Amino acid sequence: MSTLFFYGTLRHAPLLQLVLGPGSDHLSIRDATLPDHAVYAVQDQPFPMIVAERGAQAKGLLVQGLSDDERARLAYYEGGFDYDLRAQTVTACDESRYQAQVFFPDPGLWNPKALWELDAWVRDWGEVSVLAAEEVMAHYGRVDAAAIARSFPAIRTRAWARLAARHRNIGEGRDIAQDVTLHSYKRAYVNYFGMDEVNLQHRQYNGAMGPVLHRSALMQGAAVIVLPYDPVRDTVLLVEQFRPPVFMIDDPEPWMWEPVAGMIDPGETPEQAAHREAREEAQIVLSALEYAGGAYTSSGSSTEYVHLYVGLGDLTATVEGGGLATEGEDIRSKIIPFDDFINLVDAHAFKDLPLLSLAHWLARHRARLRA
Repeated sequence: MSTLFFYGTLRHAPLLQLVLGPGSDHLSIRDATLPDHAVYAVQDQPFPMIVAERGAQAKGLLVQGLSDDERARLAYYEGGFDYDLRAQTVTACDESRYQAQVFFPDPGLWNPKALWELDAWVRDWGEVSVLAAEEVMAHYGRVDAAAIARSFPAIRTRAWARLAARHRNIGEGRDIAQDVTLHSYKRAYVNYFGMDEVNLQHRQYNGAMGPVLHRSALMQGAAVIVLPYDPVRDTVLLVEQFRPPVFMIDDPEPWMWEPVAGMIDPGETPEQAAHREAREEAQIVLSALEYAGGAYTSSGSSTEYVHLYVGLGDLTATVEGGGLATEGEDIRSKIIPFDDFINLVDAHAFKDLPLLSLAHWLARHRARLRA
């Protein structure tokens, strides 16, 4: 049996229970502190790190009686954060001292920000972190920890999208508890995208429950699509980049002209993501965003939901080699007069559906934007 001290996100009871798995009633869990250490938020990350700091007291939980499997589950989950265990002496709430293992980051891996507070983290990140952990732990025993660690940013992005989807409605909701019966849910594949499989029944229009259906879905995060438009010069900006899925289906033209596009990062609003992607992909600063709608891109096969925008800005320069090298992006842009652009749309010169949608939206609202 093992003893561990948790100072960070695993102090959140729903997350700890999920990571440890069922049957953890045998554990002894109590408040404790680690002397001469402090817990700081990690710069640009939604989790904390522990830092040696003379005179400080790092608050946490002392958990005793962990089985080998529970410890393995913890190592599997924490592997996504590049933390390793070290032996430390902690002080329990009754002033007794215990040797416990503590997760520490490698030196220099993360940069500390402000002191970390559990309540603030639970408010801002608790729910999405539990959703991400659900996907991670569903692969325990089937996918190695290194693969999960590589996929963890995408897993968190999918969790952020799932959280947003739970609050998405247009006033025509059905009683899911009464109208859908879920028989099984399997996380079949994990990588940059996920693939989940279900067996379910849903209520048919005649009032009866239909047959059991086996279905798969490509699990993706939510995205923003932005068509930059200059209302003064009456021009649009498009970006071109290589798209592997288009190549993989044997299309001879896998370099696609598109609007600016990208995933919504955890913690971001769609508007923030739209401005960020415009800077990253096209090196432009947008003065305003016009919301053109939101929709699932292919609701029969994918969970991807996109927020469509026309971004207003001063379009005077194009780029070669835009995008983020860390994401393998190699992007160029071009500026087209609107009349030429819409003629190309009518001539079926583009193969990107969001681009076509935004072109028609802009055609309807162009006069207002130029007024």
